[in-house]
Order: sequence, then structure tokens, then C-alpha cells
Amino acid sequence: MRKVGVIGLGLIGGSFAISMREQYEGVELIGLDVSESHRNQALDLGWIDAAYDVKELNMLKTCDMVFLAVPVTVICELIGKVLDIVDDHTLVVDAGSTKQEICRVVKDHPKRAQFLACHPIAGTEFSGPKAAIKELFAQKIQILCEFDKTRADLAHNALAVFEGMQMEIRYMDPVMHDKHLAYVSHLSHISSFMLGKTVMQLEPDEKNIFDMAGSGFESTVRLAKSSPEMWAPIFVQNKENVIDSLERYIDNLQQFKENLIEENEAFIRAEMKDINSIKSILNRIPTNNKSQ
Repeated sequence: MRKVGVIGLGLIGGSFAISMREQYEGVELIGLDVSESHRNQALDLGWIDAAYDVKELNMLKTCDMVFLAVPVTVICELIGKVLDIVDDHTLVVDAGSTKQEICRVVKDHPKRAQFLACHPIAGTEFSGPKAAIKELFAQKIQILCEFDKTRADLAHNALAVFEGMQMEIRYMDPVMHDKHLAYVSHLSHISSFMLGKTVMQLEPDEKNIFDMAGSGFESTVRLAKSSPEMWAPIFVQNKENVIDSLERYIDNLQQFKENLIEENEAFIRAEMKDINSIKSILNRIPTNNKSQ
């Protein structure tokens, strides 16, 4: 890799740029972002060599690889324009947390074979250029969708990049990707946001929250610190799967509430004991995969 473009200079885009700098000596890194502040921070941090507004997509023309790390709705808006501009040797990759709509938007583009749909299962609750982490992607899962639709030489280049970052590759259909992620990722973010809202409504005194909230509360609402600009489009774009998971979640909460009203302690205990079995699953997840 001689020249790489990164659109979106936040946690994911910044961490990708840092990883590319580590992996490819002398690589030229071009950063694009709508925020002038983000562009300046990325330059000051030294993980890009030049910064431009997203309107200046022509700066990406001769890149070997372009990485889109922006909200999923913005990916859908930009992907065709990026493919229109880049040379025939350029690989375009996205990092969106939904895949079905992105793959649909790009399916008939003349340069579809130069695109690879990706989702790195990596991240933290923090955002912006200063949140970028050197080894964010190491030992993390990289989901690849419609891999067979990417030109063989470019697909090979992508695998080399991801393996150089020490990522574990998984292949998945975009429809199944969005369904599974609604359950194990998107629902947990909604739960965290709504729990935070509920506590703030019931406990308006911030000092009480600060003084009495234990580690359990902190870990449960950690995801509520995530970027609304990134997550609101994910929920909307994957709304059918998210609504399905929410309906099941609400049913379970309602059942718990009804048994609590009836003081059915035996049911509550049995229910909690049954759910405890999830420990055996969670204990098998590597520690550095638990940040998403």
C-alpha cells in the first residue's frame, strides 16, 4: 500500500489510519471529514499526512485503498461517488455496522467489483480523533459480506491488510449480518441509552447518581456514551430487525414486571438462574472483544 484514503476521522477511521501507518512503512494517508476540527486534530496527532473536506473526493483518485468510517447513511450516499472517482486499481472498503442496505445501494455500480463490504467488530464508547487506538483491531473479528463479488486481486489485498492487523476473518450474508447484529449489538445500545434516560428521569439529582451508582450501573450504561450521529442511522437502517428484537425484549420486561407485581419470587429466581447460563458464552469471548 502506497496511498490510502480514510473518510471519517473518528475512532474507527483514526484507528485504521494508525494501523496502516504501522503496517506499511512510507504509506501516504489522506483524511477526509466534514469537521474542520477533526481534520486539524488528525493532522496534529500525526496519523494522516493531508486533510480535506468530504466534498473533495477527487483527492482519493489515485489511492490504493479507501476506507469509509462514517455513519451508515453517509456511506450509502458516498459509496457510488467514491467508486466513480477512483482508479481501476483502487479497493473501496466500508466499516458500517449494517450491511444489507449498503450492499443494495452498490450492487449495480459499474465498479461493484472494487468494493468490499466489511464490519470490524471493534470499538469503544468514545468518539472523535482523540479516541483512536493503535491496536483497536488486533484479535478482533472482521466480518466480510459478499466477498465473492469483490475482484479477486483486490479481495486478496484486503485480506492481507486485515491479517496484518491481526484480525480474525468471518464471512457472512448481509441479510443475516443485520439480523444477528440487531440482537447482539444494536439492542444492547438501545437498552443502554434507555436505561440512562430512565435513571436521569427518576433521579434528577446528579450527585446521587454519582455517589450511589455502582460498577454495575456504570457498565450497563457505558454504551449510552456512544455517538448518536453514528448509532441513530444504524437503528433506522436496520429498523425491521431492531423492532423485532425490541418487541421480544419488551415482552420479557413485561413478564418480569407482572411476576414482580404478584411477588412471584420463585419464578423470578428461576428465570434469573436460567439466564445465568449466558456466563458460559460470555466467558469464551476474548477480553479485547468486549469493548464493542
